[in-house]
Amino acid sequence: MSTGVIIALIVVVAVVLVVAAVLALRARGSQHGGNLKRRFGPEYDRAVARHDGDTKAAERELAGRVERHGALRERPLEPAERERFEARWTAAQERFVDSPREAVGEADRLLAELAAARGFPDGAQYEEQLAALSVHHAHHVEGYRRVHRVTHARVDGAQDSGAGTEEMRASMVEARALFEDLVRPDRHDGGRHRAGTHGAGPAPARAHHTWSFHKSRPKES
Repeated sequence: MSTGVIIALIVVVAVVLVVAAVLALRARGSQHGGNLKRRFGPEYDRAVARHDGDTKAAERELAGRVERHGALRERPLEPAERERFEARWTAAQERFVDSPREAVGEADRLLAELAAARGFPDGAQYEEQLAALSVHHAHHVEGYRRVHRVTHARVDGAQDSGAGTEEMRASMVEARALFEDLVRPDRHDGGRHRAGTHGAGPAPARAHHTWSFHKSRPKES
């Protein structure tokens, strides 16, 4: 076999190896992106939108969140803690009728305190707390983002009427899902595990009546 033929074979083998390596890297990247999309759900789409459609940049951000917070183990709530949080949430809902902005502000504080009680970063580190919550409660973290945004938005004279009130009401309703996720007893804590799958399903029946923001008031005699 001539030297030229040997060199040609070496070149062909090298090209095949390079192509195989590139295809393997692409497949691995595609699988990694698919895993992130399944894990983060709607949060994945929000990250892509925030990066102007750059999926690679979005996936780097989400992978960074998993690296920082993926090993976090949520601390179970004591029954007394759970009752206090539930009572405060019910009070915030009832307050919404007369003082919607104050009620949303209380919901924002309550979610921050509840997340910290479950072992997430302290509420004073809002962005990091939100990032950690998105790793473990990706399908419901947007509710917290909304009440926080409404609470800290610049206010104007029409804040409590029309679209302003509707946005506050919608943020409270959406935040409910994260609250229920965080306050729900764990399967292994010996408490009463609520019906429905984790992160989905209807709210418990005993709390259903507290979600009316437009209560009819009794007529004065």
